[in-house]
Amino acid sequence: MPLLRALSGADHTPKGPPVRLALVASTTSLAKRLLLGRPFRSDKLQHTLLPKRIALPVFASDALSSVAYAPDEILLTLSIAGAAAYAFSPWVTLAVAVVMVTVVASYRQNVHAYPSGGGDYEVATVNLGPKAGLGVASALLVDYILTVAVSISSGVSNLGSVVPWVATHKVPIAILAIVLLSALNLRGLRESGAAFAVPTYLFIVVIVGMILIGVFRVFVLGEDLRAPSAGLTIDAEEHHLTQMAFAFLLLRTFSSGCAALTGVEAISNGVPAFKKPKSKNAATTLMLLGGLAIVMLSGIILLAQRTKLQYVEDPLLQIVPNAASEGYVQKTVTTQLAETVFGSGSFMLYLVGAVTALILFLAANTAFNGFPVLGSILAQDRYLPRQLHTRGDRLAFSNGILFLAGAAMVLIVAFEAEVTRLIQLYIVGVFVSFTLSQAGMIRHWNRHLRTQRDPIRRRQMIRSRAINTFGMILTGAVLIVVLITKFLLGAWIAIAAMIVIYGLMVAIHRHYTRVAEELKPTDERPVLPSRNHAIVLVSKVHQPTLRALAYAQATRPDTLTAVTVNVDDNDTRAIQAEWERRQLPVALTVVDSPYREITRPIIDFVKNTRRASPRDVVTVFVPEYVVGRWWENLLHNQSALRIKGRLLFEPGVMVTSVPWQLQSSQDRDLDRMDRGLTRAPARGPRIHDEEDEAPR
Repeated sequence: MPLLRALSGADHTPKGPPVRLALVASTTSLAKRLLLGRPFRSDKLQHTLLPKRIALPVFASDALSSVAYAPDEILLTLSIAGAAAYAFSPWVTLAVAVVMVTVVASYRQNVHAYPSGGGDYEVATVNLGPKAGLGVASALLVDYILTVAVSISSGVSNLGSVVPWVATHKVPIAILAIVLLSALNLRGLRESGAAFAVPTYLFIVVIVGMILIGVFRVFVLGEDLRAPSAGLTIDAEEHHLTQMAFAFLLLRTFSSGCAALTGVEAISNGVPAFKKPKSKNAATTLMLLGGLAIVMLSGIILLAQRTKLQYVEDPLLQIVPNAASEGYVQKTVTTQLAETVFGSGSFMLYLVGAVTALILFLAANTAFNGFPVLGSILAQDRYLPRQLHTRGDRLAFSNGILFLAGAAMVLIVAFEAEVTRLIQLYIVGVFVSFTLSQAGMIRHWNRHLRTQRDPIRRRQMIRSRAINTFGMILTGAVLIVVLITKFLLGAWIAIAAMIVIYGLMVAIHRHYTRVAEELKPTDERPVLPSRNHAIVLVSKVHQPTLRALAYAQATRPDTLTAVTVNVDDNDTRAIQAEWERRQLPVALTVVDSPYREITRPIIDFVKNTRRASPRDVVTVFVPEYVVGRWWENLLHNQSALRIKGRLLFEPGVMVTSVPWQLQSSQDRDLDRMDRGLTRAPARGPRIHDEEDEAPR
């Protein structure tokens, strides 16, 4: 009845010792909650799904932001042949736009056929086999890391065009941006998406507005707008290019401009994050992404050509010294156009610089959404550590986010946040995944066409196959161009990284498979041990030892022995004397150790005990102190840790820790420990019972 009253809440009278409440959160816990917010329950996952208006800035910011650096790469590559080569920039842009339309159309087929979120990895694995799937996965993982590094570095460069101080501190500012972006993503999809929606849409409005105003002034009002760099004279690095060499330069320019396509694949990987109907919403977002990216990229190149804008790879070497070049500092293409359209020192100039830098910072969010999801899928398939499969407090894949942030920071430090150096490593991986994914989709449609009899569905499948076939041919051609033009410039680093990651994933999968095979239960019934030999380790005759002896006796082993290692004769004689004085009912065995070792004599004693019969087991009871302060752990239990760690490798040996809680352990903040262990706050007060001596 007392228990019934307690459960029903009829008796609210507090009894026993006072309740200990954690009224003040720890500094670490408070900082975590301020940074990340309160944890979400697992059943709240549906509330983090994204509508199209939020999914666009979350997944498409990478492709949209490429208009801030793709035009720069197109113009600076053409500048190698001199200012006259800028005439080819619209044709290069047109070629990039054709590839963009093809890829978007192809991926609209992907998201309808594979809405589970595996994206290119799932398509390649299902249709081309696990090896092709791993190749796609390794390429995408590398490309996601480079997306963060390139986007953040480009954002710092654009901000440095407006604020000179930033240009001299690019690396620390880039690292700080990654830290802040990681924190936003660790808060969860919906909150990060809401945070990115405003600057992404502001960037679209500002850039499209700048293009429209510039086009209106040039083509309608007939104004002769001139960019700040229009009066410069460019000294071509290569004065006498052969037709073959110039064609190679155009191909290299095209491959650099194809950086605008990175990020398209993120939507196919992130379909599960969309609200229902998931496939339809993802396909619509893809179409919006492609249209906006093409309009902005084409508009910027058109304005750059009409305003005689010049952008070179190395201003110190390529710009001929004259009155116009005196004191000239090269700014990014978007900053120069903003100055041309809105005027030097205008508010809109600074707004363009600010939103461009911000969208480039946030463009890395595409990778922060794609990389953790892909990592989770690979971990579920046992190709990556299983820690990448679990969600954190806010239902985000926290471990994947942290790993991505760390890898991007390493690249930024190694390449000093220089976009031109990083861009050479870029887009190789994404076109590998594009090509293999389209090849997989062709096999997907062929397989379904063999069984489909409905004429309408067959026509739809044939049309989809044609789109994917054209996409495979085009992206495969672009991949070859990228490899040829960028291999020696740094693309080999990305390829080497893909090979290393591929090998690591194969090794991890082999390990998990081997462990699963070893742990698989057999049809045979387990053989019971013949006898159980209990050994209690004794360092002194004190409370922990007496508790361990009592517990060992309670297990009723076949034999029970207390063992102490003689490393000091005086201490050993004191232990023997106290043992006899207390008349303990267990035999004390002294193991000699002439070299003052502790672990090896105990291991040898345990082995000898079990050697008589392979069906015998040995249970070793290890008395331990439980302390409450971190520095106290350094002063106690080191020998016990070494012995336990070594005994774990002995077959037929069981290790049992027998804790004894010291006074300092009673003062420990157990609520904080619970939160750390469960990754969630305590659900209620802890009742402190002084008679409860169970291990904490």
